[in-house]
Amino acid sequence: MCDKINGMKRNRYVGSGALTREQFLFHETRIVAGLMTEGLSDAEIFDKIYNENLFQFPTEKSVKTIMDACVRRLHALDNDILVQAIAGQPVEVAKQICLYAMMKQSTLMWDFMLTVIGGKFRQNDLSFSKKDVTVFLLGLQEQDDTVAKWSAATLVKIRQVIMKTLMDTEYIDNLNTTRLNMILLSRVLEVGIRENHDEAVFPAFNYFE
Repeated sequence: MCDKINGMKRNRYVGSGALTREQFLFHETRIVAGLMTEGLSDAEIFDKIYNENLFQFPTEKSVKTIMDACVRRLHALDNDILVQAIAGQPVEVAKQICLYAMMKQSTLMWDFMLTVIGGKFRQNDLSFSKKDVTVFLLGLQEQDDTVAKWSAATLVKIRQVIMKTLMDTEYIDNLNTTRLNMILLSRVLEVGIRENHDEAVFPAFNYFE
């Protein structure tokens, strides 16, 4: 889980704890994507969101925090067509792309979706519950210095965020599920993933070549 550079350990999960406050953010990411496709700068996007209360958040700080998270995810896509798709495609397609953006920006989400969800799809094992998320996070604590320092409350919150994200993207029907749903990768996202040379992520979307 960690790499060594010049004798120092580089941690893969630095910053991943931000999931506790950032979450899936579909509504907010879709708003930011729409403004990006209009050609607005990040500063102009913030001004418009704040002045017109597009996020419906109470404080300037909360707007800035969430907007920054959305911008990071959209920039992580590095694909204008996918950003446009988040803004304009049907909700189910846009949500799938938002999940990919979240994975691109969060190493923890990337690893969870590939190792746990992708692993289950690969094995045709649709059994799933919050226990699978707990086991994944406890495994990270044993292997990663940063995750090892997270409190029990942080781990619980991250598990909640992951479960809610899976529900929002229809991988599961509810938070007390015992089963994964079959996922059909949208053609728009498939093309974008190939353009990004990210074919390794396909198993997370139940797509195997």
